[in-house]
Amino acid sequence: MSESGCLSEAFLEQSPACIWMVRADMVFHRVYGDAAAIFGKPAADLARRTVAEALDPERAKSWTSRFTRALGGETLFLRERTANAAWYITVYPVRAGDERYAGAIAREMTPWKTAEQELRNTVLSALKAQEFERNTLSRFLHDVVGQNLTALGLQLDLARMDLESVSPDTCVRLTEIQTVLESMMEQVREYSYHLNPSAVERAGLRSALDRLVTRIRERFTGGLRVNVDPSSKIDPKIASAFYHIAQEAVENAVQHASCSAIEIAVKSTRTGLSIEVRDNGKGFDPADILGGARGLGLLSMEHYAAQAGLDLSITSNRDAGTTVRATVPEAA
Repeated sequence: MSESGCLSEAFLEQSPACIWMVRADMVFHRVYGDAAAIFGKPAADLARRTVAEALDPERAKSWTSRFTRALGGETLFLRERTANAAWYITVYPVRAGDERYAGAIAREMTPWKTAEQELRNTVLSALKAQEFERNTLSRFLHDVVGQNLTALGLQLDLARMDLESVSPDTCVRLTEIQTVLESMMEQVREYSYHLNPSAVERAGLRSALDRLVTRIRERFTGGLRVNVDPSSKIDPKIASAFYHIAQEAVENAVQHASCSAIEIAVKSTRTGLSIEVRDNGKGFDPADILGGARGLGLLSMEHYAAQAGLDLSITSNRDAGTTVRATVPEAA
């Protein structure tokens, strides 16, 4: 090897970044740097092996999809988190004559993670403030507006009975007013519930999820199913978090997944109580910065999971559906 070739190899091998190339047959062609931080294996265990051979099945499936996109000419910008670090990864197409490769470079961004977390905390603080305001408005609608409308309806009922024998025409008008009033009361109750679905605490998680499904069916024509293990004993705080996470996950599926079926399942397993929201839509890569779904919906789910001490995970890829799962830690 020439001096320039040796220098290039030394530069790549000693770079703080991790750099690799994958051939069209999904074989790791070259790997430089600390690959263990990204793939869980050193570079020597990856080179000249296929992605399926070198990685565990779940990781291999995810990276095969990413490399396939790059081989097709797409450039991906990803963010991966490991136990102690965060990585910014670019996967891009490489052409060498007639040969096609997927090239990638991963750079550690742990120092920027603190700034990102501060921004996330700011957003979560705003969400908490919004939640407080929604709860306050909900109580006002229920305790003040709702009760006053109910009292007004009772007064109209008494007036109608007093005038029944004196002025039948007036009674008819009062009945019409009561009909309008009852419609207003139902709208206030529904909006109050939408702002603060306290039925989770009053009537239980299953009832609240059934009501959520009824509301979603008004604009979703696909299949929507709820399955709650009747033997599950759920703490009200956990139940409320489960409901909010399910609500956000279902909304994301309806708006973004182009799916035809959504299932909400609450079950008890040996590892703990959990809720899963699954759809059969187009899916996404959770690490994809540009194509992912890291909007307020995901931040809200993380917020409610953190408040209740739940473990939240999202499993998805572009070729299958998405599963949002929140679990009560076994220790809890």
